[in-house]
Amino acid sequence: MEGIPHPIPRTVDEVFSDFKGRRAGLIKALTTDVDKFYQQCDPEKENLCLYGLPTETWEVNLPVEEVPPELPEPALGINFARDGMQEKDWLSLVAVHSDSWLLAVAFYFGARFGFGKNERKKLFQMINDLPTIFEVVTGNVKQPKEQSAITHKSGKSNSSGKQSRQPEHQAKAVKMSPPPKDEDDSGEEEEEDDEQGATCGACGDNYGTDEFWICCDVCEKWFHGKCVKITPAKAEHIKQYKCPSCSSKRARV
Repeated sequence: MEGIPHPIPRTVDEVFSDFKGRRAGLIKALTTDVDKFYQQCDPEKENLCLYGLPTETWEVNLPVEEVPPELPEPALGINFARDGMQEKDWLSLVAVHSDSWLLAVAFYFGARFGFGKNERKKLFQMINDLPTIFEVVTGNVKQPKEQSAITHKSGKSNSSGKQSRQPEHQAKAVKMSPPPKDEDDSGEEEEEDDEQGATCGACGDNYGTDEFWICCDVCEKWFHGKCVKITPAKAEHIKQYKCPSCSSKRARV
């Protein structure tokens, strides 16, 4: 539970930075840390909430007792529904409520510090440019058609196949990045759009040319290497990569 030990955001950029930190923490809870999150949401315990913190971390805890609380509270009692639903449906439900909570917190700060119409519009636009937590958790993040088609074709391949999918402008095979355009497709704009449209299946952030990426051969989602703890050296020895979510699903079957 959060007692606001962090600096209180007062500007649009500060509120958006706070939003991104909390969002990253919630996405970790519902994707890469899903087993740990699942275990902490014991239905035998009292009403529990999932909190995202500005430090890109998360925690499951009881709601604060003060009324009214310092910040809007997340959905109460998420643990009670855990064993009454399929896991993917339960995670999706928590993701939807987490999206609602993030918006409530961001616009709480906006109201508290007197954001005007233009400031609220700017804040919402910045937030709206990111995929929702629900989209990330369910895999429904919308990508450009060209990229989706190529990602589908790149499917199940070995590590050497992954290396061949790097953008042509990278001279050394040190990153695994969203797939390049086919050779018969030309135009710098299309290549730029393809890269910018890629988002990490763990944190939801956009593709960057200076980052190492890897593709799951099961669900075909792309991930930052740092988000799934895979380095270029490790990737060289992986014949078929499975992301944490796909690995945990197979373990529970």
